[in-house]
Amino acid sequence: MPIRQLSETMINQIAAGEVIERPASVVKELVENALDAGASRVEIVTAGGGLNLIRVTDDGSGIPERELALAIARHCTSKLTEDINDIRSLGFRGEALPSIGSVSRLSIRSRTAASDSAAEIGIEGGRVLHVRPAAANRGTTVEVRDL
Repeated sequence: MPIRQLSETMINQIAAGEVIERPASVVKELVENALDAGASRVEIVTAGGGLNLIRVTDDGSGIPERELALAIARHCTSKLTEDINDIRSLGFRGEALPSIGSVSRLSIRSRTAASDSAAEIGIEGGRVLHVRPAAANRGTTVEVRDL
């Protein structure tokens, strides 16, 4: 059998499988992100056992619009600087959101306390579909469809 390069779809599925094993893994990662953002309230909604829909809404610090694209890029994180031995958060690798976005339809709607409005980014198959203004309270809503 000859050696050949894997398709982008297959690469995304393999990479996502390292982080996202099942819908419960997605919920865990999103709740950990909410807690790391200082949320005091986290709401979880699922449909179809999490395969059709997972929605996690929090009242944490939110993500500034200018950082939404970074939030879904691999190896981008707000939780780790230079010392891998000084981790003070639940997540730190910057892999959860990009992995989820590579194998689902993902939207992130967020608003910080300093902002008058929210913004939303839509991702499908790892590609950004849109970044646009949105209406939301302070915090973040992550919606995962068709996992």
